Amino acid sequence: MTAPLHEPTAEAAPSAADEAAVATSGAKAVQGRSLGRIAWERLKRDKLALTGGIVVLVLVLVAVFAPFITGLLGQDPNEYHENLIDPLFGTPTGSLGGMSGDHLLGVEPVNGRDILARILYGARISLLVGFLSAVVAVILGTILGILAGFFGGWVDSLISRVMDGLLAFPQLLFIIALVSVMPNNLLGLTGSSVRVFVMILVIGFFGWPYIGRVVRGQTLSLREREYVEAARSLGAGRLYILFKELLPNLVAPIVVYTTMMIPTNILTEAALSFLGVGVKPPTASWGQMLSSAIDYYESDPMFMVVPGVAIFITVLAFNLFGDGVRDALDPKASR
Repeated sequence: MTAPLHEPTAEAAPSAADEAAVATSGAKAVQGRSLGRIAWERLKRDKLALTGGIVVLVLVLVAVFAPFITGLLGQDPNEYHENLIDPLFGTPTGSLGGMSGDHLLGVEPVNGRDILARILYGARISLLVGFLSAVVAVILGTILGILAGFFGGWVDSLISRVMDGLLAFPQLLFIIALVSVMPNNLLGLTGSSVRVFVMILVIGFFGWPYIGRVVRGQTLSLREREYVEAARSLGAGRLYILFKELLPNLVAPIVVYTTMMIPTNILTEAALSFLGVGVKPPTASWGQMLSSAIDYYESDPMFMVVPGVAIFITVLAFNLFGDGVRDALDPKASR
């Protein structure tokens, strides 16, 4: 009996090093990234946007903890310090508007109120109006914009004509007229709270057509995409298509436009307070401080510089952060 021509040979067992290399390469190969992670990595590379985001976060924390911070500093935004005021000229004694260890940014003319404390409390009003009015505008603009773009026809025509009318309406004059005739008590609110509530509603109401146009245009493009047609062919209802197919794809432009809308609302609030139809004294407001500083810009320029710089830094930080978010969420951006 002869032996077989080809005897089976035992295969060489892979070494531990080979197995580790295969496992490592496999782990790297299957590693994926979500859209959110990709956007975050793009945002991290934008140093200006990160700086703006950090400044925005600091401003929000300062506004939230303003009572705690002023308590640590031992200052009250409404406390008078007449002893720090020159009785002849009504301006702060000392240099740079009365800056000292107790009053880091000086004091106001005539009454001697601490400017830093009023800046911190003024941030609460500006950010509150800016954020909440943007929320009102985003909710109205998203709902009406997506309805106009998805249904088209008479629905689109009606909503578009309303948008055109509101965009042509003199918003600032209307707010001035409305706030001037508002009662001191409304829905349980009193004093400055009434004016803040009215400003939030009116600024948000007149701001929704801007984001509504953006959402409408995006919806007109998205409703013809293949995945929407596939959902229709599978029997999906209109509500399912609106909330499950279209709305998730509109998050990016909505977020971007919201970050760009907030600084505009902050400037609007400052302008209204500057014109005297914002919050009522003694409630602190940056625009109100600028209005009071007009009479002292020569004798006490720091009284005008400090709130002006606060508004400038806030708006610039939001704009830088908004530009960075837009570039991070845009897949066609170069950065």
